[in-house]
Amino acid sequence: RHHLIRFCPSRHDRPFHDPETHHFCFYIYIIPVAVGLELLWRGAPAAHPAGSGRGREEIDEKAERTRGAAANPNPRFQGCHSQAASQATGVMALVYRVPSLPSSRLEVSLYNGPDQGYLRGVECSAFWRDSSLAWSIDKRMLVSCSVGVGSRRGNRMMVAASPPTEDAVIATEPLTKEDLVAYLASGCKPKDKWRIGTEHEKFGFEVGTLRPMKYEQIADLLNGIAERFSWDKVMEGNKIIGLKQGKQSISLEPGGQFELSGAPLETLHQTCAEVNSHLYQVKAVAEEVGIGFLGIGFQPKWELKDIPVMPKGRYEIMRNYMPKVGSLGLDMMFRTCTVQVNLDFSSELDMIRKFRAGLALQPVRPLRLCVLSYLLPIFSCVLYFCDVYLNQIATAIFANSPFTEGKPNGYLSMRSQIWTDTDNDRTGMLPFVFDDSFGFEQYVEYALDVPMYFVYRNKKYIDCTGMSFQDFMVGKLPSVPGELPTLNDWENHLTTIFPEVRLKRYLEMRGADGGPWRRLCALPAFWVGLLYDDISLQNILDMISDWTKEERMMLRRKVPVTGLKTPFRDGFLRHVAENVLELAKDGLERRGYKEAGFLREVSDIVRTGVTPAEKLLELYHGKWGGSVDPVFEELLY
Repeated sequence: RHHLIRFCPSRHDRPFHDPETHHFCFYIYIIPVAVGLELLWRGAPAAHPAGSGRGREEIDEKAERTRGAAANPNPRFQGCHSQAASQATGVMALVYRVPSLPSSRLEVSLYNGPDQGYLRGVECSAFWRDSSLAWSIDKRMLVSCSVGVGSRRGNRMMVAASPPTEDAVIATEPLTKEDLVAYLASGCKPKDKWRIGTEHEKFGFEVGTLRPMKYEQIADLLNGIAERFSWDKVMEGNKIIGLKQGKQSISLEPGGQFELSGAPLETLHQTCAEVNSHLYQVKAVAEEVGIGFLGIGFQPKWELKDIPVMPKGRYEIMRNYMPKVGSLGLDMMFRTCTVQVNLDFSSELDMIRKFRAGLALQPVRPLRLCVLSYLLPIFSCVLYFCDVYLNQIATAIFANSPFTEGKPNGYLSMRSQIWTDTDNDRTGMLPFVFDDSFGFEQYVEYALDVPMYFVYRNKKYIDCTGMSFQDFMVGKLPSVPGELPTLNDWENHLTTIFPEVRLKRYLEMRGADGGPWRRLCALPAFWVGLLYDDISLQNILDMISDWTKEERMMLRRKVPVTGLKTPFRDGFLRHVAENVLELAKDGLERRGYKEAGFLREVSDIVRTGVTPAEKLLELYHGKWGGSVDPVFEELLY
């Protein structure tokens, strides 16, 4: 039974030891196949799950007889019920606790050669991976393990990816594509481990002059917050560039936009409390030095030349590169603010549903991603249409950037429009999203084709703009010849891709304009209600299954200009948004945390079809007398 598991086309959401799954495997497949496999595999080691009645001594005894298998220079993963040879680490992994989900945490012993023997109690992530064809029944179990600061693969360490640090160990053996795939898949979590992370940016300004903060003022503000509220300082050279406290961090965008990256939290009540605490701390220090913060999607008053440049090496590289690949890249860097929510997924199938629904409800600067169920290749195409057809709704609801350099700019969401001419290599439509072979592997292939920005070495950013990560993987990167990447380098590269939905080891929903504090709580509520509830998510997919490509392209052109009043079929986009918001409310109610109240802030927007940007324009043409200056008070945190 254990050996035949590999050939069972069970659903992603069904445990491999489920009796119904075994029924299918043993009575649909030809019994002689099982006999043949048993003979073929006889003598192969078989670890047993905890509680099976066999002790670790017997498991280790069998493992001793199979050390040679661990030395296989091409360890193609052979996934059995309770044994896995790690493709991610290249060492033997004996699983003591077998995953009952398509992805899970495992307790394993890693065989690391005759000198070091077994490393016990290592925490790993595993997932059952389909072949590249959506309908294939071939499966492999991939395991990604952490030992200390990284995973050992032969004689090298693969460091767990993180923001640039000096922990990056020099690699002596090339990363493989399977390593990169396993890294992404290691983000899969069971539903009870799903969390909510909120990130938001805001413009700082001098209250007396309305001018943007200078770096020196920002540094004083960061130092003041650190000292008063016990944050740790983040430095680049001798410059303070951020703060960290537990799992929260404060960072600076290229033009000094102040960003909170919140901790992963369980409920929306916790995320909103975190936002309020952050705004209180910032305001307590900022008011003393005459600084205010503005919640809007695009800098309403000042020109690009008026915006300060933050002393971060990464941004210097981007600033020099952006004009070569688009006309609005510098505006994106220095004059936009967004709010986003980060959400978890349980499997590849769960990821594709969330990724595509998320893309569907935001503007199309998509990232193709996530996979499809190998059993439903046609349905996967329907999911893609979902993504790209409803992709304007979140942008319309949260549209809040109608001014540029003191005047109306002709858009309700200028921030969204800017992404149409920033850098087509890492934004925009991706034709292969229609392919049946979508998966973590295909996303890796896409990301590998995106030109690099930098490599971080010896506390410095090295300019690698336009170069290939694939060349880096074989030691042929011109900027660092002979060097090989670590997983830190891979994660850093993933952060230089800019879709509305971005994949790391979680999904980032990035499509909304910055806004006042109540909307900072409404956006995560919107996404959690839709994507963390299976019924609402399926209803979204059903709702948009018959939308056409022409309708999608029309929405992409018009929504940044006309918002919820965009004509659509027999009505307006507002009518679709009403249904979507109702699904979000229903999803929150089913969560049982009394979170639906966080959507009140956007309920009136959807009911009337009047976006935040249109309300600002009404004030500009009326009460404000043609001046944008009052917006700094209207949207002051």
